[in-house]
Amino acid sequence: MLGVPAILGRTLTVADDRRGGGADGPVAVISHRFWQERLGGAPDVVGRTLVLDRLSVTIVGVTPPGFFGALVGDTFDVAVPFGLEPLLRGRESLLDDRGSWWLTVMVRLKPDQDLAQASAAWQAVQAQIFSATVPQDWGADSQRDYLATSLRLHAAANGDSYLRDRYQRPLTTLLAIVALVLLIACANIANLLLARASARRPEFALRLALGASRLRLARQLIVESVVLSGGGALLGLLIASWSSQVLVRAISTRRSRVFLDLPLDWRVLAFTAAVATLTTLVFGAAPALMAARSEPHDALKGQGRGSGSLSGDQRQRLGGLFVIVQVALSLVLVTGAGLFISTFLRLERQPLGFDPASVLLADVSFRDDAVAEADRPALFERLRAAVAAVPGIATATISTHTPTSGYTAATTLETPIASGSDRTVFLYIVGRDFFTTYHTRLLAGREFSDTDSAGAPQVVIVNETFARRYFGGSSPIGQRLQQKPRPGHPMPLREVVGYVEDAVYRNLRQPVPPTIYLPLAQAGRERPAITLTLRAATLASGGSWARLIGPLDAALNRQGVSLTVSYTPLTEQVGNTLLQERLLASLSGAFGGLALLLAAIGLYGVTSYSVTRRRTELGIRTALGAVPTHLVVMVLTRVAGLVLAGLIAGTRATLWAARFVDPLLFGLTSRDAATIGGAAALLAVIALVAAWVPARRAARIDPARVLHEG
Repeated sequence: MLGVPAILGRTLTVADDRRGGGADGPVAVISHRFWQERLGGAPDVVGRTLVLDRLSVTIVGVTPPGFFGALVGDTFDVAVPFGLEPLLRGRESLLDDRGSWWLTVMVRLKPDQDLAQASAAWQAVQAQIFSATVPQDWGADSQRDYLATSLRLHAAANGDSYLRDRYQRPLTTLLAIVALVLLIACANIANLLLARASARRPEFALRLALGASRLRLARQLIVESVVLSGGGALLGLLIASWSSQVLVRAISTRRSRVFLDLPLDWRVLAFTAAVATLTTLVFGAAPALMAARSEPHDALKGQGRGSGSLSGDQRQRLGGLFVIVQVALSLVLVTGAGLFISTFLRLERQPLGFDPASVLLADVSFRDDAVAEADRPALFERLRAAVAAVPGIATATISTHTPTSGYTAATTLETPIASGSDRTVFLYIVGRDFFTTYHTRLLAGREFSDTDSAGAPQVVIVNETFARRYFGGSSPIGQRLQQKPRPGHPMPLREVVGYVEDAVYRNLRQPVPPTIYLPLAQAGRERPAITLTLRAATLASGGSWARLIGPLDAALNRQGVSLTVSYTPLTEQVGNTLLQERLLASLSGAFGGLALLLAAIGLYGVTSYSVTRRRTELGIRTALGAVPTHLVVMVLTRVAGLVLAGLIAGTRATLWAARFVDPLLFGLTSRDAATIGGAAALLAVIALVAAWVPARRAARIDPARVLHEG
């Protein structure tokens, strides 16, 4: 299907995709990395046996080293046919569950077919496909919605990727930020090269007087620019080869590791070379043109003297223009950095409705056939009691999922409590002490207890948003509600026995949805997995869980069931929901700081060069009685004018560009006056401080020495 050959053995075939395995039994294909790292690159690997969840599979092939799978951002070790899914998942198999959405469908076009033709053919058979696969246990409305569904084909030459949807806008924003930094750096270098070329006018005049052509002078300066830009490009490539993996690690978590193969191929090298060449030609041309226009007698006559007024000097005007551009672009970057950092801080300080400090999550799972479904609630309670008894653990609870985990569950309420689109609510299935462990305030009523068993009266706890939507904000204690039944699955009428404050459900950006909590013993079918939430009694802020992991493992392993356990601090899980915001805040902050540094260097260079050219004038002013403070103010006044012009232009550019980042912000708008004003003030202060140093030097000029040099 993907055109991927096996470098050893063979790949999977249609004959392998049978329930229980094909003629060769359960088989698997392994990745090249798994073959090398886990099996030592054994040449006789084909025919060996692997055990996956107690299922023995025979290795029939190894994929090439360049194949990482069809999902960009992920990779695989072992690939098995769909026919083995029921053997691996047992009663939890999704293969026959039409209501589960867990597959990605790929098709290969015929040789004479394009995407438009394939899409037309696909549209013609969709109704037939959906009619043949409609979930029979869904209600009439849900079945009607399913039959109205339409799927479309899209090109998959670059694989499928959730990373594109999540990070496309942030990374495009970062690309724009990098481009602005490049422009600032180029303007800065052009300014410094312009000043350097002006200082070398006597040298150029002498060369011209000795017979050098103007073209040769221009070519010399272009070559010097090439050396600078080429050296910078090579250094940038070295940094990029290292920092790309740092970026990948920044969007990875322990639970969800992102895998991206990012070699420096010819396209990257060509792009870098093109950027380096373009910046050289554009920003190295101004000094070269200025040198080519030098007149030997004028330059030699002016050697050792400052030229007249800065405002009337063409080179000074060009240098001032570069400064204005730097300040304007820097304001755009610093404002963007301020917006992204503010967004991150607002989200980080967002009230959660629970306290993640000193809380550890333990995801526990076991084989489906290890424990009968009827016995699982009792096992889960034994696991909870076992870890709660470990010294150092204050409280422990169980639940099917946890806040900000990325996993959600929803249910539909039956009338008369709700109607229309308001009937969908989110769902937690939890055990005793859930709200105590999470430090979520109970506003009225009670928590679940051991008495809320399967045979006891059916109960439910709701949150504040639920109470506002369905009960006008009044206490819902004693009210009754019912989930919408499915064919063959009647739902009991439940009494509201508790009312708790809102708590973040999926992530910090989304408003808290109306949520109900059901006791685990009354929730129905039990999956062979649960999450234990443990609150430590003595863990200090920022302390390590390492000393408790061993005792926790021992307590769980004494329950007589083979368990798979993974631990995650709740603070880490909450922090993982802010990966995008943290990435944008840190990188935009770094680039904003770099822009400030470049702007300061540029202003320092221009002001320093200005002072150097005006030494004779400043010396005469001092000899005639000008006080140092007057000279400092005179120099800073011109700098302030350039900075003000840059801030005005930058404010207009910021207001125009801000609209593109609105979807990435939280709690403020892209035109936030405080952020723009703060960025402008910071940039103005740094610019004036950078200019103050050479201005201060101008005030200390010795008039006698300057006039003697003149």
